Formats: sequence, structure tokens, C-alpha cells
Amino acid sequence: MIKKKFLINLLIVLSIFILDRLSKIYVIYLNDGNLKPEIFSSKFLNIHLIWNQGIAFGLFSFDQKSFYNFLTLIIFFVIIIVLLWTFKSTGLKKYILIMIFAGALGNFFDRIVYGAVPDFIDLHINNFHWFIFNVADIFITLGVLIMIMTEFIGIDKNK
Repeated sequence: MIKKKFLINLLIVLSIFILDRLSKIYVIYLNDGNLKPEIFSSKFLNIHLIWNQGIAFGLFSFDQKSFYNFLTLIIFFVIIIVLLWTFKSTGLKKYILIMIFAGALGNFFDRIVYGAVPDFIDLHINNFHWFIFNVADIFITLGVLIMIMTEFIGIDKNK
């Protein structure tokens, strides 16, 4: 039974990670063959590749390599903590943490491989643009929002 649950959890993590990787690889591929900065543009959505060296939504983005490495090390330790919480959790909380872990793993992979995280989803209404983000960010954000809602609503996370 434990093996089956572990395999299901691993499949969820791998699915999120692979979905994130494929979307980033595809956008990077499209960007490389495109002469203009915008890959896709519509009334509410643009696909526009940027390289984020900071954390969520480009916060703490600096040109200093030592700060980038320090930030990457902190992110690594946070990912390890989330992974440990995942092993200790059950029910809904476990799946929320799996979403957060898988998204964080996807972005951490990019930090190591590319030295930055490719963000490309630009939601906007007229001239108001939300922060540009990627698929991994969607899972991290959804996981955090669901976690907050379950805490406020008082849903028993172990069921």
C-alpha cells in the first residue's frame, strides 16, 4: 500500500515537472526562431519570454552572481523542507505540498541549468500587466492559495 501511494505521489510530481519542462522548452524554441520579442499576443494574454533571476514574480532580481548563488541555496533548503513536510503529511495537505514541491523543483532545475527561470505567461487587461510567470509558478501559487484557504476554512487536511 505504501509503495502504491509513493508511486502515485511520484507520478504527480513527475507529471507537473514534465508539463513545466515541456512548456518552457517549447517557448524557448519558439523564441529562438522568432525575430520579435512577443511569441503570441492577444487582448488578455501574451506569450513573451523573459529570464527571471529572482524569486517569485521577479522579486530580488539582481545582477550580482554571489547574491544569485545565495538565493539559489536558500531556495534549495526551502525545497528540502517542503519535501520533508510532504513525507510527514497526509490527505489534502500532502497533495498541496506535492504541487508546491513539483513547481519549485521545476523552477530550481532552471536556475541550475540556465542560471535563470524562463517566465512567459503575461496576463493583462489594457495596460495593467500581472507579473510574468510560468507553469511551475501556477502550481506553486495554487498550492499556496489552497493551503491558505484550508487553514482559514478549517478543512481537516488529514481526510
